[in-house]
Amino acid sequence: MKIEEMKELIQAVSDSDVDEFKYSDDKCSVRIMKNKTQVVAAEAVPAAAPPVPAAAAPAAADTAEKEPEIEGNQVKAPLVGTFYAAPAEGADPFVSVGDKVKKGQVIGIVEAMKLMNEVESDFDGTVTDILVENGEMVEYGQPLVVIK
Repeated sequence: MKIEEMKELIQAVSDSDVDEFKYSDDKCSVRIMKNKTQVVAAEAVPAAAPPVPAAAAPAAADTAEKEPEIEGNQVKAPLVGTFYAAPAEGADPFVSVGDKVKKGQVIGIVEAMKLMNEVESDFDGTVTDILVENGEMVEYGQPLVVIK
């Protein structure tokens, strides 16, 4: 997908009532999600491709609504990729809400460029919230799991 096509796609989603758009082919995968304040785009392409600029959100909208703060320790995504909650399709998830975890325990996998990267807990405690769905694209530093 060319940069101009990507810009047109971002604009089309931004101007529409669509909240989420997904597209993939042999060369790239695109997921665009929109909420009331911004449009977010992520694309996995070969390293030689230039980055895709995200649409800017109006400054006034940032102060109107803020996400509620999450209480507890957050395990965050170590890289951009696809989050998997279980080691294989149909298998039990690594962790569920209410599970006790130890520091270093695997809580999920982030796939990036066909490589599976285990995500380990940085904390001891109990899983109070799982913030992402299985198969969801995640950004670097995005909270995945909350542990108290």
